[in-house]
Amino acid sequence: MAAKSKPELKPVVIVDNVNVVYKVFASGRKATRGSAGGGFFARKLQLREVHAVKGVSFTIYEGESVGIIGSNGSGKSSLMTAIAGLNPIASGAIYASARPMLLGVGAVLLPAISGLKNILLGGLAMGYTRKEINASADAITKFAGLEEFIDLPMKTYSSGMSARLRFSIAASRDHDILIIDEALAVGDQEFRNRSEARMREMRDRAGTVFLVSHSMKSILDTCTRVIWIEKGELIMDGKPEKVVKAYNKHTGSKTID
Repeated sequence: MAAKSKPELKPVVIVDNVNVVYKVFASGRKATRGSAGGGFFARKLQLREVHAVKGVSFTIYEGESVGIIGSNGSGKSSLMTAIAGLNPIASGAIYASARPMLLGVGAVLLPAISGLKNILLGGLAMGYTRKEINASADAITKFAGLEEFIDLPMKTYSSGMSARLRFSIAASRDHDILIIDEALAVGDQEFRNRSEARMREMRDRAGTVFLVSHSMKSILDTCTRVIWIEKGELIMDGKPEKVVKAYNKHTGSKTID
């Protein structure tokens, strides 16, 4: 009897030799003698290029939970916003089988209206019907742990409360591709446990999840694969335990918190 062939993995995101370059104005101080203002230093405005992502390539498959790790300023968020189509690339190509949904700590909610009205607007923006989002509002509120505050204006919320609500709105429905950028870092352990469980549910339903985080514990608990980006370059791509161990050795960290 012939052996059964393994099901072919379906690629959902292909990143092909992607470069992201920013042009930014930098105001520095240049030493001058006898400047017009009489001071020793004079400001000089310069246009600089920041090469945030340098020739990165990888393929992500259906049902994977992919952790993205690296030092601050390593290019992780620049790469994720490029995958979400929110950041132009200088060269290379990005292909996605569906529109990626980016959930970041900076995701916009309207501060002057209540948490409940933000749930309704956020749900409509994600494609819910008004009836569907009304039916889901209580569950979203409970998931975020904001039952006592949901009728208050968002401007009265702490940053942690706002971030919990953003995650709860985005995670209230399944996404083919969901990118979570540091959204779990602001919650308490109970909320992080709920969030990680929800991410595993989405992954098990053949959704693909990216998690950008500095918490190696969240990465190890949630992800099936880890990509390490450093100074804009892909350093390592593989099993979570192996990549996290190498990253901790590089940073000198002895913990996974």
